Amino acid sequence: MLPLLFMTIKPIKPIKHFLQFSDFSLAEFEHVIERTRIIKHKFKNYEPYHPLRDRTLVMVFEKNSTRTRLSFEAGMQQLGGAAIYLNTRDSQFGRGEPVEDAAQVVSRMCDIIMIRTFGQDIIERFAQNSRVPVINGLTNEHHPCQVLADICTYIEHRGPISGKTVAWIGDANNMLYSWLQAAEIFGFHVNASTPKGYDIDQSLVSASNTRYTLFGNPSDACEDAHLVTTDVWTSMGFEAENTARLQAFDGWIVDAEKMRRAKSDALFMHCLPAHRGEEVSAEVIDGPQSVVWDEAENRLHAQKALLEYLVLGKI
Repeated sequence: MLPLLFMTIKPIKPIKHFLQFSDFSLAEFEHVIERTRIIKHKFKNYEPYHPLRDRTLVMVFEKNSTRTRLSFEAGMQQLGGAAIYLNTRDSQFGRGEPVEDAAQVVSRMCDIIMIRTFGQDIIERFAQNSRVPVINGLTNEHHPCQVLADICTYIEHRGPISGKTVAWIGDANNMLYSWLQAAEIFGFHVNASTPKGYDIDQSLVSASNTRYTLFGNPSDACEDAHLVTTDVWTSMGFEAENTARLQAFDGWIVDAEKMRRAKSDALFMHCLPAHRGEEVSAEVIDGPQSVVWDEAENRLHAQKALLEYLVLGKI
């Protein structure tokens, strides 16, 4: 019989991952959102809270990041744990090691993993071979952590999002697909306006068609919306298309005129970084309806609640 030191300990329950927004039920999101509120309150009141003491988060980055790295790294440390940064340029990830092999190794040395990469298939394959929870920090197809923070921000400012209308102005990117999944779970409606040639890929839409409406005119999509949100016109990985996108997206700027079409108390959100004068006017992003700074901060608190839930379960 092997000494206890060398015995392999297998997971005793199914591993829960957060790879796309639809991975959680409404009840799970309600728990995480309530924990976000509580954890943020503790943070604002300088109350130490270290439920993940001696736990380790590994962060794997294939795409550059500011907010994702900072929010996860600071968040894990604030919860009493440690965060390790790995970039594919500086590790074996970028030298052809199979995703499946990397997952087997990394997941034996930590308690939870966050990955920011390109294709959704990469993170799916990684999770299938991981012994610990895996979080999607962003892929080309989905950005669930950002939409979780956005919904937390809306609830913080306006209350329940159920029954409300969210206007998405811009291309059909990972943010939109996560918003569509969120609409199905929380019971709100998405008005989406995308320029011609940058339309929704129906293979990535899991929401029923009663949960969203497509508009050719971005101003019409803002009509009576409770929340107007957008993103940069050229996302990471599409820089070669920048000139063509600037032409195609002409008229899709979220400006004061479009915000006037929304509800008088509508909020404006942007996942950042933003380009004033392109996808949003300075008047809007720096105006009284904008909650982009609260939205950015809530990445920290929402992800702390997410880390807590995935590692420890319901508190």
